[in-house]
Amino acid sequence: MQNADASTVQRPSAAAPLKQIVTIRLDVDMLKWFKSAGPGYQTRINQILREHMEAQQAERDAAQP
Repeated sequence: MQNADASTVQRPSAAAPLKQIVTIRLDVDMLKWFKSAGPGYQTRINQILREHMEAQQAERDAAQP
């Protein structure tokens, strides 16, 4: 089994987040749609997930007294 450090890749910028290789199962039609927009589909999926995460965090933060 690989340790987590071996499966992460650091971007050139020290401020950029680390990337970790994962396996994820997606619906075939969804993956086909992302790939149809051309190269960079993994980056687009990551961006959409990040936007969703940040929206959820903002909602949670707004709900806290």
